[in-house]
Amino acid sequence: MQTASNRSSLTALALLSVLAGAGAGLVCGLFRLALDAAAQLRAAFPQTWTGSSWSGCLILMGVAATATATAALLVRRIAPTAIGSGIPHVEAVIAVETPPAPFILLPVKFIGGVLAMGSGLALGREGPCVQMGATLAQLLGQIFRRDWPDRQTLLAAGAGAGLAAAFNAPLAGAAFVLEELLRRFDLRAAFAGLGASMSAIVVARLFTGAAPDFLLPQLPLPDARDFALCLGLGVVAGGFGSLYNHLVLEALDRSDAMVRVPIELQAAVAGAFIGALGWFAPSLVGGGDGMTQALLTGAPALALIPLAFLLRLFLSAASYAAGTPGGLFAPMLVLGAQIGYFFGAALHPFMAAGESHAVLFAVVGMAAFFTAVVRAPLTGMILVTEMTGSSAALLPMLGACFTAMGFATLLGGKPLYDSLKERSAHPHEAGPGKK
Repeated sequence: MQTASNRSSLTALALLSVLAGAGAGLVCGLFRLALDAAAQLRAAFPQTWTGSSWSGCLILMGVAATATATAALLVRRIAPTAIGSGIPHVEAVIAVETPPAPFILLPVKFIGGVLAMGSGLALGREGPCVQMGATLAQLLGQIFRRDWPDRQTLLAAGAGAGLAAAFNAPLAGAAFVLEELLRRFDLRAAFAGLGASMSAIVVARLFTGAAPDFLLPQLPLPDARDFALCLGLGVVAGGFGSLYNHLVLEALDRSDAMVRVPIELQAAVAGAFIGALGWFAPSLVGGGDGMTQALLTGAPALALIPLAFLLRLFLSAASYAAGTPGGLFAPMLVLGAQIGYFFGAALHPFMAAGESHAVLFAVVGMAAFFTAVVRAPLTGMILVTEMTGSSAALLPMLGACFTAMGFATLLGGKPLYDSLKERSAHPHEAGPGKK
């Protein structure tokens, strides 16, 4: 039976979670606007320099190299915990394995993220949004002198609010809190997570609008054959998910092994390469939302998907090792959509509405690949469903996520964020970059 004190504590937690979510929605909404503006500038650059192709390419390479190097410098000199996704750091704070981030993380993560992702690195906005939301919520708990259990709950709720605002996906934000951050069902955490995600979405939509992130054509209703094939798609996604985890960790190891090369120079080299690629093939750089949308509208050239997949696979790992702020969710969704679309198109080439079946498999592939990498199937399924605004693929998605998680586990290796958290806990083994 709840006492008056318990009710008062829960009311205070509810109010603070809503306030924290609104703050996360504001910051992440502005962050998305800044990233969109940077992406538009990057895309317009080749058109501005059409008469001087090589000069324009060199200038774009120089701008991207300078921006990524500056982002890495900000992280190393001012806020080392702002490096990479930030989700492993949030998990370590929740587990009381490392202190919470100071306020300075917020401007470093924001500015560094815009510089790195705006330059075209294959990174996602959700990592910075999660860490900024968590930091805001934790600081709010400190200001109102809440005890550690309440601040821990607020921190997790703020992280979920950041994810919700990043992808316009409120339920995924709440699921992320319970499935990935806390890994248990806690009534207070669920309550706070829902409140924070709700207010984050209300505020973020003032900047981003209410439409889902991805627009879908009318999907065919999946039949028994589709469900059976999606079990196979899950196995494929599980194998590639394990490979992706290995490549990300290997890229970080190689970066740390170059002890004589400053991380700023490594980031500049990555930025220069991205700048050159962005000049000649602008659709291949950045977080990848445009590539995912092209797949979901059935527009890509099928023969080019394997090449684009391999390029993005290595580009994502190299971008994450550059020592700048940036997440992994968006690059994962691109890779999953590519796997699913190619799989579906290859198995439905002569069927009526074969293209729409390929799009159905692309949606399923997004959730399956996410599950293989993160091992958070509920978050993955809810996230993809909310981002596409369609529940038509839920049943085959369940089957694909089941086999993806099972096969990835059988192949060995830990969920990616567990491995990244372990690296950050042993910086002497991870090298000077402390990634």
